[in-house]
Amino acid sequence: MKAVVYKGPFSVAVENVDKPGIQHPNEAIVRVTSTAICGSDLHMYEGRTAAEPGIVFGHENMGIIEELGQGVTSLKEGDRVVMPFNVACGFCDNCVEGFTGFCQTVNPGFAGGAYGYVAMGPWAGGQAEYLRVPYADFNCLKLPPGNEHESDFILLADIFPTGYHGCELAQVRPGENVAVYGGGPVGLMAAYSALLRGASKVFVVDRVPERLAKAEEIGAVPVNFAEGNPVEQIKDQTEGVGTDKGVDAVGYQAMAHGAAREEPATVLNSLVETVRATGALGVPGLYVPADPGGPDEQAKRGMLLVSIGKLFEKGLRIGTGQCNVKRYNRFLRDMIIEGRAKPSFVVSHDLPLDQAPSAYDKFDKRIEGYTKVVLHP
Repeated sequence: MKAVVYKGPFSVAVENVDKPGIQHPNEAIVRVTSTAICGSDLHMYEGRTAAEPGIVFGHENMGIIEELGQGVTSLKEGDRVVMPFNVACGFCDNCVEGFTGFCQTVNPGFAGGAYGYVAMGPWAGGQAEYLRVPYADFNCLKLPPGNEHESDFILLADIFPTGYHGCELAQVRPGENVAVYGGGPVGLMAAYSALLRGASKVFVVDRVPERLAKAEEIGAVPVNFAEGNPVEQIKDQTEGVGTDKGVDAVGYQAMAHGAAREEPATVLNSLVETVRATGALGVPGLYVPADPGGPDEQAKRGMLLVSIGKLFEKGLRIGTGQCNVKRYNRFLRDMIIEGRAKPSFVVSHDLPLDQAPSAYDKFDKRIEGYTKVVLHP
């Protein structure tokens, strides 16, 4: 089968690899119909992780069940399904408590597993024609048959639940105002989710004009940090108080206003300044324990200078960690079906799998128009 294979920094290729087969009675083989390129994939693509050449990328996957193990009971061949990027067992302590992003079973020695991602277990990615799904009864979310809402449903694998998770971590409530740092796909989903949760005003901080325009289209207030300190811009619009809540949808590859190089802690520190005393921060943006491309020795070890004193002084609460997709994907699916949510506004390109190398290059370079790419094997 064809698959997107990592070759080295800034290089992927579509190659022929072995088609997966059933290895356990609880598994399913899914014929992939849509698979998306994620900003997290770019960390590996750029050589900013320990990913080795040969890994098949792709943790945002949906498709049609082609084959089932004998132990699968709730699914049938031909079912249309979308899978959380988290690979989870459903029965360990963390899964039972709803923390499926931190499964203790699927990646021995580490809490958490994912498709096609370095250090996240032996699970091949779905930027391919077929995907092996373990614990299929637990990991497959059934969708209505056909192809309606294809570009909406694929976002249930990661970015829509992850954006919503950022708001959940920050405990966004109706009537509050929210600052979202980062206008990429997850940031836009966080802003969209805040509005779905009833936020009165949502600020989106970025410097890419197209992202800011998308934010404005959904009713958020764009803040261009290339034009001035974003903290001051937001405080000027909140009577000097700041926002009730904040979401970091950037992570460690952050750039500060006026900076010439990355400053990995700049978004965290900006949020500490932006959010009012006793507010809360949600941090779904990715931070890593080691970053070979970090701007200094501390950053390379995942050690960042965060303004913990100011965070404590203001009595701020902070929630972190990758999204537990299964906590949200069912009701977000139902909101899509009922017309209450249409997250596909972030999708800029639907492309055949063969165009993955070009799509990675353009997405990584932030070429105008490349907001979110969905590949179709």
